[in-house]
Amino acid sequence: MDLNNKVAVVTGSGQGLGLAYAKDLARHGAAVVINDVNQETAGKAVASIRELGGRAVAVVAPVGPTETAQLLVATAVREFGRLDIMVTNAGVLRDTVLWKMSDEAFDSVVNVHLRGTFTCVREAVLRFREQGTGGRIICIGSPAGQRGNFGQTNYSGAKAGIVGMVRTWALELQRAGITANAVCPVAVTAMTETVPIFRPHIEAAKETGTLPALLRRDIGMGTADDAAGIITFLASDEAAAITGQAFAIGGDRVALWTHPQLNGISYHDNGWSAEDLVGEWPVLSEHLESVGEEFPAELTGAK
Repeated sequence: MDLNNKVAVVTGSGQGLGLAYAKDLARHGAAVVINDVNQETAGKAVASIRELGGRAVAVVAPVGPTETAQLLVATAVREFGRLDIMVTNAGVLRDTVLWKMSDEAFDSVVNVHLRGTFTCVREAVLRFREQGTGGRIICIGSPAGQRGNFGQTNYSGAKAGIVGMVRTWALELQRAGITANAVCPVAVTAMTETVPIFRPHIEAAKETGTLPALLRRDIGMGTADDAAGIITFLASDEAAAITGQAFAIGGDRVALWTHPQLNGISYHDNGWSAEDLVGEWPVLSEHLESVGEEFPAELTGAK
Protein backbone atom coordinates (compact mmCIF):
# COMPACT_ATOMS: atom_id res chain seq x y z
CA MET A 1 0.00 0.00 0.00
CA ASP A 2 1.71 3.14 -1.25
CA LEU A 3 1.10 6.56 0.31
CA ASN A 4 4.23 8.17 -1.11
CA ASN A 5 3.57 11.76 -2.20
CA LYS A 6 0.58 11.90 0.18
CA VAL A 7 0.39 14.33 3.10
CA ALA A 8 -1.69 13.76 6.23
CA VAL A 9 -2.75 15.76 9.26
CA VAL A 10 -3.54 13.69 12.36
CA THR A 11 -4.98 15.67 15.25
CA GLY A 12 -4.27 14.53 18.79
CA SER A 13 -1.35 12.43 17.56
CA GLY A 14 1.28 13.02 20.21
CA GLN A 15 0.61 9.66 21.85
CA GLY A 16 -1.83 6.75 22.04
CA LEU A 17 -4.08 5.94 19.12
CA GLY A 18 -3.28 9.17 17.28
CA LEU A 19 0.44 8.44 17.29
CA ALA A 20 -0.21 4.87 16.11
CA TYR A 21 -2.22 6.27 13.19
CA ALA A 22 0.48 8.77 12.31
CA LYS A 23 3.26 6.17 12.45
CA ASP A 24 1.38 3.74 10.23
CA LEU A 25 0.65 6.45 7.67
CA ALA A 26 4.33 7.45 7.70
CA ARG A 27 5.46 3.83 7.43
CA HIS A 28 3.48 3.60 4.20
CA GLY A 29 5.11 6.73 2.81
CA ALA A 30 2.92 9.66 3.85
CA ALA A 31 4.32 12.85 5.30
CA VAL A 32 2.55 13.65 8.57
CA VAL A 33 1.65 16.75 10.54
CA ILE A 34 1.58 15.78 14.23
CA ASN A 35 -0.70 17.73 16.57
CA ASP A 36 -0.74 17.89 20.36
CA VAL A 37 -1.20 20.49 23.07
CA ASN A 38 2.12 19.60 24.71
CA GLN A 39 5.37 20.68 23.04
CA GLU A 40 7.48 17.87 24.50
CA THR A 41 4.95 15.17 23.60
CA ALA A 42 4.62 16.48 20.05
CA GLY A 43 8.40 16.69 19.68
CA LYS A 44 8.89 13.10 20.80
CA ALA A 45 6.22 11.93 18.36
CA VAL A 46 7.92 13.69 15.46
CA ALA A 47 11.30 12.26 16.48
CA SER A 48 9.88 8.72 16.65
CA ILE A 49 8.64 9.00 13.06
CA ARG A 50 11.84 10.54 11.75
CA GLU A 51 13.88 7.79 13.44
CA LEU A 52 11.99 5.29 11.31
CA GLY A 53 12.82 7.24 8.15
CA GLY A 54 9.48 9.05 7.94
CA ARG A 55 8.68 12.70 7.41
CA ALA A 56 6.90 14.64 10.14
CA VAL A 57 6.48 18.09 11.67
CA ALA A 58 4.48 19.24 14.67
CA VAL A 59 1.79 21.83 15.35
CA VAL A 60 1.28 22.50 19.07
CA ALA A 61 -2.21 23.90 19.50
CA PRO A 62 -5.59 22.89 20.95
CA VAL A 63 -8.10 21.54 18.43
CA GLY A 64 -11.45 23.29 18.26
CA PRO A 65 -10.78 26.86 17.11
CA THR A 66 -10.83 27.63 13.40
CA GLU A 67 -7.37 29.18 13.80
CA THR A 68 -5.90 25.80 14.78
CA ALA A 69 -7.51 24.11 11.78
CA GLN A 70 -6.10 26.76 9.49
CA LEU A 71 -2.65 26.39 11.03
CA LEU A 72 -2.69 22.61 10.61
CA VAL A 73 -3.58 22.78 6.92
CA ALA A 74 -1.23 25.70 6.25
CA THR A 75 1.63 23.79 7.90
CA ALA A 76 1.00 20.73 5.73
CA VAL A 77 1.06 22.86 2.59
CA ARG A 78 4.09 24.91 3.64
CA GLU A 79 6.19 21.93 4.74
CA PHE A 80 5.11 19.28 2.24
CA GLY A 81 3.39 21.12 -0.62
CA ARG A 82 -0.14 19.79 -0.31
CA LEU A 83 -2.74 17.97 1.85
CA ASP A 84 -4.43 14.66 1.01
CA ILE A 85 -5.62 13.13 4.30
CA MET A 86 -7.28 14.63 7.37
CA VAL A 87 -7.60 12.38 10.43
CA THR A 88 -9.53 13.99 13.30
CA ASN A 89 -8.54 12.11 16.43
CA ALA A 90 -8.05 14.77 19.12
CA GLY A 91 -10.20 14.34 22.19
CA VAL A 92 -10.64 14.85 25.92
CA LEU A 93 -12.80 13.21 28.58
CA ARG A 94 -14.77 14.89 31.38
CA ASP A 95 -16.90 11.99 32.60
CA THR A 96 -19.66 12.40 35.16
CA VAL A 97 -23.36 11.66 35.42
CA LEU A 98 -25.83 14.10 33.87
CA TRP A 99 -26.96 15.78 37.08
CA LYS A 100 -23.38 16.52 38.10
CA MET A 101 -22.06 17.58 34.70
CA SER A 102 -21.07 21.25 34.54
CA ASP A 103 -21.36 23.52 31.55
CA GLU A 104 -17.56 23.56 31.34
CA ALA A 105 -17.33 19.75 31.32
CA PHE A 106 -19.92 19.55 28.56
CA ASP A 107 -18.57 22.40 26.45
CA SER A 108 -14.91 21.36 26.65
CA VAL A 109 -15.59 17.85 25.34
CA VAL A 110 -17.98 18.98 22.61
CA ASN A 111 -15.58 21.75 21.57
CA VAL A 112 -12.63 19.42 21.03
CA HIS A 113 -14.43 16.40 19.60
CA LEU A 114 -17.35 17.84 17.64
CA ARG A 115 -16.34 21.40 16.85
CA GLY A 116 -12.71 20.36 16.38
CA THR A 117 -13.75 17.74 13.85
CA PHE A 118 -15.94 20.27 12.03
CA THR A 119 -13.33 23.03 11.83
CA CYS A 120 -10.50 20.73 10.77
CA VAL A 121 -12.55 18.94 8.14
CA ARG A 122 -13.94 22.21 6.77
CA GLU A 123 -10.43 23.60 6.37
CA ALA A 124 -9.16 20.38 4.80
CA VAL A 125 -12.03 20.29 2.31
CA LEU A 126 -11.32 23.86 1.25
CA ARG A 127 -7.79 22.76 0.43
CA PHE A 128 -8.89 19.52 -1.26
CA ARG A 129 -11.31 21.41 -3.52
CA GLU A 130 -8.62 23.94 -4.40
CA GLN A 131 -6.19 21.15 -5.33
CA GLY A 132 -8.87 19.37 -7.36
CA THR A 133 -7.47 15.87 -6.75
CA GLY A 134 -9.89 14.56 -4.13
CA GLY A 135 -8.98 13.71 -0.56
CA ARG A 136 -9.64 11.53 2.46
CA ILE A 137 -11.56 12.51 5.58
CA ILE A 138 -11.25 10.00 8.44
CA CYS A 139 -13.00 10.95 11.68
CA ILE A 140 -12.63 9.05 14.93
CA GLY A 141 -15.88 8.07 16.58
CA SER A 142 -16.56 5.68 19.45
CA PRO A 143 -18.89 2.83 20.43
CA ALA A 144 -20.16 5.26 23.08
CA GLY A 145 -21.56 7.41 20.29
CA GLN A 146 -23.31 4.42 18.74
CA ARG A 147 -24.84 2.88 21.88
CA GLY A 148 -24.36 5.38 24.72
CA ASN A 149 -22.25 4.98 27.85
CA PHE A 150 -22.94 5.74 31.51
CA GLY A 151 -21.41 9.03 32.64
CA GLN A 152 -20.57 10.21 29.12
CA THR A 153 -23.34 12.58 28.06
CA ASN A 154 -20.81 14.96 26.53
CA TYR A 155 -18.57 12.34 24.91
CA SER A 156 -21.39 10.12 23.60
CA GLY A 157 -23.21 13.11 22.18
CA ALA A 158 -20.11 14.46 20.45
CA LYS A 159 -19.13 11.07 19.01
CA ALA A 160 -22.67 10.43 17.72
CA GLY A 161 -22.58 13.87 16.13
CA ILE A 162 -19.30 13.08 14.37
CA VAL A 163 -20.80 10.03 12.65
CA GLY A 164 -23.82 12.09 11.67
CA MET A 165 -21.59 14.72 10.09
CA VAL A 166 -19.59 12.05 8.24
CA ARG A 167 -22.75 10.72 6.61
CA THR A 168 -23.67 14.22 5.47
CA TRP A 169 -20.16 14.96 4.19
CA ALA A 170 -20.13 11.72 2.21
CA LEU A 171 -23.11 13.07 0.26
CA GLU A 172 -21.76 16.59 -0.13
CA LEU A 173 -18.19 15.69 -1.12
CA GLN A 174 -18.66 12.71 -3.41
CA ARG A 175 -18.63 14.71 -6.64
CA ALA A 176 -15.28 16.23 -5.65
CA GLY A 177 -13.71 12.80 -5.19
CA ILE A 178 -13.44 13.28 -1.42
CA THR A 179 -14.38 10.37 0.82
CA ALA A 180 -15.56 10.74 4.41
CA ASN A 181 -15.61 7.83 6.86
CA ALA A 182 -15.67 7.29 10.61
CA VAL A 183 -13.65 4.79 12.63
CA CYS A 184 -14.76 3.72 16.10
CA PRO A 185 -11.71 2.03 17.70
CA VAL A 186 -11.38 0.18 20.97
CA ALA A 187 -7.84 -0.11 22.30
CA VAL A 188 -5.85 -0.29 25.49
CA THR A 189 -4.92 3.32 26.23
CA ALA A 190 -4.45 5.46 29.31
CA MET A 191 -8.21 6.14 29.22
CA THR A 192 -9.45 2.55 28.89
CA GLU A 193 -7.03 1.28 31.54
CA THR A 194 -9.13 3.10 34.13
CA VAL A 195 -12.38 1.28 33.24
CA PRO A 196 -13.07 -1.14 36.14
CA ILE A 197 -14.19 -4.15 34.06
CA PHE A 198 -11.13 -3.90 31.81
CA ARG A 199 -8.51 -3.10 34.46
CA PRO A 200 -7.75 -6.62 35.81
CA HIS A 201 -7.40 -8.06 32.30
CA ILE A 202 -5.14 -5.22 31.18
CA GLU A 203 -2.99 -5.53 34.32
CA ALA A 204 -2.66 -9.27 33.72
CA ALA A 205 -1.66 -8.60 30.11
CA LYS A 206 1.22 -6.44 31.32
CA GLU A 207 2.63 -9.55 32.96
CA THR A 208 1.98 -12.00 30.10
CA GLY A 209 2.57 -9.61 27.21
CA THR A 210 -0.68 -10.60 25.50
CA LEU A 211 -4.32 -9.65 25.89
CA PRO A 212 -6.76 -12.54 26.37
CA ALA A 213 -9.08 -13.67 23.56
CA LEU A 214 -11.96 -12.39 25.70
CA LEU A 215 -10.74 -8.85 24.95
CA ARG A 216 -9.14 -9.30 21.54
CA ARG A 217 -12.00 -11.20 19.90
CA ASP A 218 -15.19 -10.97 22.00
CA ILE A 219 -14.84 -7.30 22.93
CA GLY A 220 -12.68 -6.25 19.97
CA MET A 221 -10.08 -4.51 22.14
CA GLY A 222 -6.36 -4.66 21.39
CA THR A 223 -3.38 -2.37 21.16
CA ALA A 224 -3.30 1.02 19.48
CA ASP A 225 -1.28 -0.52 16.66
CA ASP A 226 -4.07 -3.04 16.03
CA ALA A 227 -6.39 -0.17 15.11
CA ALA A 228 -3.94 1.79 12.95
CA GLY A 229 -4.11 -0.21 9.73
CA ILE A 230 -7.68 0.82 8.95
CA ILE A 231 -6.64 4.48 8.90
CA THR A 232 -3.97 3.75 6.29
CA PHE A 233 -6.39 1.59 4.30
CA LEU A 234 -9.07 4.31 4.20
CA ALA A 235 -6.41 6.84 3.20
CA SER A 236 -5.27 4.72 0.26
CA ASP A 237 -6.36 4.49 -3.36
CA GLU A 238 -7.78 1.04 -2.59
CA ALA A 239 -10.52 2.72 -0.53
CA ALA A 240 -11.48 5.33 -3.14
CA ALA A 241 -15.04 3.97 -3.42
CA ILE A 242 -15.70 3.73 0.34
CA THR A 243 -17.53 6.69 1.87
CA GLY A 244 -20.17 7.43 4.50
CA GLN A 245 -19.30 4.38 6.60
CA ALA A 246 -18.63 3.87 10.30
CA PHE A 247 -16.10 1.13 11.05
CA ALA A 248 -15.58 -0.71 14.34
CA ILE A 249 -12.08 -2.00 14.91
CA GLY A 250 -10.00 -3.34 17.77
CA GLY A 251 -7.92 -6.36 18.64
CA ASP A 252 -8.70 -9.17 16.20
CA ARG A 253 -12.08 -7.80 15.11
CA VAL A 254 -13.26 -5.43 12.39
CA ALA A 255 -16.88 -4.67 11.52
CA LEU A 256 -19.20 -2.04 10.10
CA TRP A 257 -21.69 -0.21 12.29
CA THR A 258 -25.16 -0.24 10.74
CA HIS A 259 -26.91 3.00 9.97
CA PRO A 260 -30.02 3.61 12.08
CA GLN A 261 -33.03 1.95 10.47
CA LEU A 262 -36.78 2.08 11.13
CA ASN A 263 -37.85 -0.93 13.15
CA GLY A 264 -41.24 -2.40 14.08
CA ILE A 265 -43.17 -0.30 11.55
CA SER A 266 -46.95 -0.02 12.10
CA TYR A 267 -49.62 1.94 10.25
CA HIS A 268 -52.91 3.48 11.34
CA ASP A 269 -55.33 5.37 9.12
CA ASN A 270 -55.61 9.08 9.92
CA GLY A 271 -52.60 9.12 12.20
CA TRP A 272 -51.95 7.99 15.74
CA SER A 273 -53.70 9.17 18.90
CA ALA A 274 -52.27 8.44 22.33
CA GLU A 275 -55.00 5.81 22.80
CA ASP A 276 -54.11 4.18 19.47
CA LEU A 277 -50.48 3.93 20.56
CA VAL A 278 -51.46 2.26 23.83
CA GLY A 279 -53.24 -0.41 21.82
CA GLU A 280 -50.31 -0.85 19.43
CA TRP A 281 -47.60 -0.84 22.09
CA PRO A 282 -47.54 -4.63 22.65
CA VAL A 283 -46.55 -5.00 18.99
CA LEU A 284 -44.01 -2.17 19.01
CA SER A 285 -42.47 -3.33 22.29
CA GLU A 286 -41.25 -6.52 20.62
CA HIS A 287 -38.76 -4.36 18.69
CA LEU A 288 -37.21 -2.38 21.55
CA GLU A 289 -33.46 -1.77 21.19
CA SER A 290 -30.92 -2.25 23.97
CA VAL A 291 -28.83 0.66 25.24
CA GLY A 292 -25.19 0.76 26.25
CA GLU A 293 -22.46 -1.71 25.42
CA GLU A 294 -23.24 -5.37 26.05
CA PHE A 295 -20.34 -7.36 27.52
CA PRO A 296 -20.03 -11.10 28.09
CA ALA A 297 -20.57 -12.41 31.61
CA GLU A 298 -16.91 -13.49 31.85
CA LEU A 299 -15.94 -9.84 31.72
CA THR A 300 -18.58 -8.33 33.96
CA GLY A 301 -18.64 -11.09 36.58
CA ALA A 302 -22.39 -11.54 36.14
CA LYS A 303 -23.85 -14.98 36.85
